[in-house]
Amino acid sequence: MLRLALILHIFIGSTLAGSAVIAALVTGYSTLWSILIAALAGFIAAVPVSAIIARKLYCG
Repeated sequence: MLRLALILHIFIGSTLAGSAVIAALVTGYSTLWSILIAALAGFIAAVPVSAIIARKLYCG
């Protein structure tokens, strides 16, 4: 299940990080640090999401 969660995290993490960067840019935060923080927050937020989805897929 860990392998499935890691593979899912690649896709979910990039999606959430991209969405967070777009949200930061739309709200007017256009400095480098705010964009990096938004991307990191989206990537970290994907950890529990990918674990939950992997558990649902693996266990049925």
